[in-house]
Amino acid sequence: MDGTERIDDIEMYYEVRGEGDPLVLLHGGGGVGGNWRLLFAEPPAGFRLVIPDLRGHGRSTNPSGQFTFRQCALDVFALLDRLGIGRFCAIGLSMGAKALLHAATQQPDRIEGMVLVSAAPYFPEQARAAMRSVTPDNRSEAEWAQMRAWHRHGDPQIREIWRQVNAFAVSYDDMNFTPPYLSTITARTLIVHGDRDPLYPVSLATEMYAAIPRSYLWVVPNGGHGPIFGDRGAPFVQTALEFLRGAWTSP
Repeated sequence: MDGTERIDDIEMYYEVRGEGDPLVLLHGGGGVGGNWRLLFAEPPAGFRLVIPDLRGHGRSTNPSGQFTFRQCALDVFALLDRLGIGRFCAIGLSMGAKALLHAATQQPDRIEGMVLVSAAPYFPEQARAAMRSVTPDNRSEAEWAQMRAWHRHGDPQIREIWRQVNAFAVSYDDMNFTPPYLSTITARTLIVHGDRDPLYPVSLATEMYAAIPRSYLWVVPNGGHGPIFGDRGAPFVQTALEFLRGAWTSP
């Protein structure tokens, strides 16, 4: 099933696939919900996948042109409320993982378990440097072609996404999670991080692991940003689903 819901000022596109406990999949920046088919070609047994295009991405709109991870989390909660979903599990990649940090601190009781892939509690300088370098005018033809395949509202939408990435370089209040704030997260949390991530050093993953009470840390050797695709896809899916199903217990 797919559909579109009016969420505050946006039209939010989503897909629902499978039967069972709700599992929300939040894509990375510049991506779309359909990217998750690379890992979940079919819904996993026992889970009902809820896969939105986040604000301003894919088929979802964002007429204000404003984007914060905080608002992104609120959008997701509003969508789940419309779908009658209370408590849920979730997997978030990069942008989606940052939105999950907000979700898990905004409404801690709603999230039973979550997997954060390439998350960060704040933007370090190397990430800000990369963000400063992003403009719509220095993207390659291949990048334009890929973005046009994913995002359905034309080149203005794509330019806005890249402008938002650029604006993150000077944003300090949206992603600013201190250890005491992270300690309010009650969800079982698996942190997945590449040890060669060029944007977020693995030290940020260990900071989150130390601060989030019921957390586990999986450092992917020789893994970059988003180290869960290609040959790593099947091991990631198996491990993430075992974790979310509650197969792991603390020693």
